Amino acid sequence: MTRTSGAHVKIITGEDRKGPSGAATPGGPEGSRRDTPAEPGTLTAVRHGDKTQPALPRPQHVRPVPLAELARAADADLTAAASPRTTDGPGGPSEEGGEAGGPAATGITHDSRAVRPGDIYAALPGARFHGADFVAQAAFLGAAAVLTDPAGTERAAATGLPVLTVPDPRAVMGQLAVTVYGDPGAAMLRIGITGTSGKTTTAYLVDGALRAAAPDGGQTGLIGTVETRIGDERIKSERTTPEATDLQALFAVMREHKVTSLAMEVSSHALVLGRVDGCVFDIAVYTNLSPEHLDFHPDMEDYFRAKAQLFTPARSRTGVVNIDDQWGQRLVREAQVPLTTYSAEGHPDADWRASGVEAGPMGSTFTAHGPDGVVVRAQAPLPGEFNVANTLAAIAALATAGADPQQAADGIARVPGVPGRLERVDAGQPYLAVVDYAHKPDAVESVLHAVRKITDGRVHAVLGCGGDRDPHKRTAMGAALARLSDTAVLTSDNPRSEDPLAILAAMLTGASQVPSHDRGTVLVEEDRAAAIAAAVARAEPGDTVVVAGKGHEQGQDIAGVIRNFDDRTELRAAIERAGHASATPSPGTDQDTA
Repeated sequence: MTRTSGAHVKIITGEDRKGPSGAATPGGPEGSRRDTPAEPGTLTAVRHGDKTQPALPRPQHVRPVPLAELARAADADLTAAASPRTTDGPGGPSEEGGEAGGPAATGITHDSRAVRPGDIYAALPGARFHGADFVAQAAFLGAAAVLTDPAGTERAAATGLPVLTVPDPRAVMGQLAVTVYGDPGAAMLRIGITGTSGKTTTAYLVDGALRAAAPDGGQTGLIGTVETRIGDERIKSERTTPEATDLQALFAVMREHKVTSLAMEVSSHALVLGRVDGCVFDIAVYTNLSPEHLDFHPDMEDYFRAKAQLFTPARSRTGVVNIDDQWGQRLVREAQVPLTTYSAEGHPDADWRASGVEAGPMGSTFTAHGPDGVVVRAQAPLPGEFNVANTLAAIAALATAGADPQQAADGIARVPGVPGRLERVDAGQPYLAVVDYAHKPDAVESVLHAVRKITDGRVHAVLGCGGDRDPHKRTAMGAALARLSDTAVLTSDNPRSEDPLAILAAMLTGASQVPSHDRGTVLVEEDRAAAIAAAVARAEPGDTVVVAGKGHEQGQDIAGVIRNFDDRTELRAAIERAGHASATPSPGTDQDTA
């Protein structure tokens, strides 16, 4: 691409564009605490009206487990109920199935709002509140007992409920959930995927192949950033990896629905915070590592150590590792489980490697070479070199699990797309328009390189950075967008509690550090919908419009208020308003409803 000498920076402002929909409305956790002081243990947690997520399902049939058995499993001190308790709430503690008629549990949760009769309420220490501050609410809803630390024991005991006390309740919560629900995931094939980028796409590709190969009546499961899926039932995800209590309950529901295999994303937060405690994956997959979550991890070494936990006998039985990545090469040396390696770059030492890659606008074809001379003709159903790597990872993982490699590759090739990952929006316009979740420097670069290879004209890209998250990557993201786009529109992502203009200033600093002869036109537009419209207005036949950062997300968090916002919907609307849409969109390319 040849840069024009007219590359410039334009900041779009104006109070005339600010109205009720764009104003920063004061907000916060509505009802998350009382406005007046209350006695410890009597606070009531209420879901924020703008942040309500679908409740994760619970199993219908659970054998009550005696509290004494659970106390032994957790090596906990069990304080018996102070006296028989009555409640005006929806239920009391379960007495069914206990030792010598003692109390028993039929569930476990860390959320006082989600307590059901018979649950153990895990009252965990927190940054602002202790879970024991909410024990009265848990008791009212029918908790059978409380799991907490010594700091919470007195408040928990004041409810009259039995109390299980351990030094670190989070450290035992996962194993307790396994015990309560009877190790529900043990009979499933579980494939866990970790890495900075590619987790979601690889999980969808693995799931696609598993679904294609499932016997009549067989069901598959999917847990990740976009959604949780039990067979054909879909539930919007609140986080990449659910808390341990929710995760084991999901496994129990999957068991009831006869799910036989599961593809699941495993975040570094999940590994550090014990969300996958008690879960041993049959296959653990590592995609790559690049700077991310450095507001949670102090440095890349800590980030790597978190990911490496998945490749220990406590977390997995065998691993599949990308050796095109330097951290992956180190993981090969340090992993404590048997490994299979893969290389999309064709490294001769890899167990699985790609060759003959042919890139196209809808995806890539290539040959996968496996152990013992296995040769597989494969197709990545999404464009970009990084999706060749994701496809190869999925093939290697499925083959390691015992699947026929060619059948696995064929199932992957039929995956119709991944929500918010290079997802095409086609209203019949004479240029390519895609939405992608890229929200870190390396991912932004990868996406822009990928679309550049399939674009005859210019690339117009829209990107923002999230507030209250790793501020160190903002300059790098602004620089990447300015360097690799013909038009770089800097805008808001989810500002959360931060000033959107302060975030944009950091991004603009990065863009300004790119030499003018290597920099495209830079626009700054705080309003995300207007930013998308600005990119669309510049698009001509043969160009590509990329809207990056939010992908599948369907809301925008501004000052604690989440308003409906979907990049795919906004991009389509902008195309139609610009008069670029035709009456008959090209068939088979629109994944808005995926």
